[in-house]
Amino acid sequence: MLYAIFGLISHILFVFVLGWYLINNLQWYNYKFDRVVLKHKKYSWHLLFFIVPIFAYYISGYYFWIYFYLGYLPSFYMWNKKLDKKLVFTARVKRFFIFLIAAAIFQDTLCVVSQKCMLYGVFMPLFATSAVSYLFEKILFEGYKKEAHKKLQSFKDLKIIAITASYGKTSIKNFIYQIISSKYKAYKSPRSVNTLAGLVKDINNELPSNTEVYIAEAGARERGDIRVIAQLLNHHYAVVGSIGPQHIEYFKSLENIRDTKMEILQSKNLLHAFVHKSAIVKPSDNITVFGDNITLKRSDLDGIVFDLEIDGGIYTFECPLLGSFNAINITAAILVCLKIGLNIEEVKKRVKELKPIEHRLQKIEAGGKLIIDDSFNGNLEGMLDSYEIAKSYKGRKVIVTPGIIESTKQMNEKLAQKIDEVFDIAIITSKANASILLSNIKFARKIFLSDKCKLQETLAQETRAGDLILFSNDAPSFI
Repeated sequence: MLYAIFGLISHILFVFVLGWYLINNLQWYNYKFDRVVLKHKKYSWHLLFFIVPIFAYYISGYYFWIYFYLGYLPSFYMWNKKLDKKLVFTARVKRFFIFLIAAAIFQDTLCVVSQKCMLYGVFMPLFATSAVSYLFEKILFEGYKKEAHKKLQSFKDLKIIAITASYGKTSIKNFIYQIISSKYKAYKSPRSVNTLAGLVKDINNELPSNTEVYIAEAGARERGDIRVIAQLLNHHYAVVGSIGPQHIEYFKSLENIRDTKMEILQSKNLLHAFVHKSAIVKPSDNITVFGDNITLKRSDLDGIVFDLEIDGGIYTFECPLLGSFNAINITAAILVCLKIGLNIEEVKKRVKELKPIEHRLQKIEAGGKLIIDDSFNGNLEGMLDSYEIAKSYKGRKVIVTPGIIESTKQMNEKLAQKIDEVFDIAIITSKANASILLSNIKFARKIFLSDKCKLQETLAQETRAGDLILFSNDAPSFI
């Protein structure tokens, strides 16, 4: 009897741990099963923490519990402890576990009553929970989406700005917010929230009732992602920033990326769009193409200065932000703010006071070292620009990078060559591009960290006062 109770409790715990692994991976990949199966970067984790345990459970009988308690459970605990992007217990995740435990208990109860089960299965509770959770969340989300749409319509004179780009959309959003807040009650979607689900939640829970300008960014992993956001927001102004091969492994071609970004124009309330020249579109009455109207005058560790042609006039803008590529993002913000009602002098003053976006070429001085945190910059153009800035520094230079994630081999080779040209020490923090970077960096001293937990210790050992340390892009441990 005691052994039967032990088996029941152990089985429910095993199903719970498998469910934890499954929902954690789904949360990483925006609850897309196909991405967890086909786009995962650590298939060895699937093998160690999902496939092998299930296989062992079915072939080893009661001996399995020795492996479960002495091997699998401790290793799973250590794996989870080391993750830098742990499971977030959202309402959806809590509901998943309620469904999972209920399914496991229901199955086990039937087995006990019928006395026909030699071994409690794991596929039924996992499959049933995944199916029920998916349907439940889909129905629930449709209700949330209607609620968000209704709330947006309830605002009398709300102006909505939607922003997309391969890179720079969060910066553009923040720049518009900083500039336009001097005149309007503005609200921007938080952090890098740019999915339909994230925006729906933000609108329902956070959008203040007195907002005059709502600024949101739209991201995508497949065709149609931005179109559904446009249909939700029905924004009045759209910005398409720089387009490049970011997430090329999902879209397969630059043309697909461009077409997906241009879905932002599918708003029934659209008054005007500001589109970077990389989208290759013709200007019209309601489309302004920008990029060729920018002349960079200075870009260094003190900031940037650039000239901007607007309606035939030339205006000089100074900004304390680092990175020449920011001239493009700031230009987008300038054009939007001028269109909405600010004058050129107001905009120039606000541009001069722009504050850096956290983790985007953010300059920090600590322990006698100059730290440039560019860990949220993951595109080739921006990363190379940050290396040019670092190149002007007179002391020793150290880079910490995983390379470019979800990109091509050629782009990472180009990145490695530039790293070799500028830096004295290169610390590689991800297996994703390790072989490419390590084989193409010839002169800089290379350090590969298979475990990011050792980064702080490595920096303490390898760097000294007077060094410049550039954190260039970042990748969570599951990549």
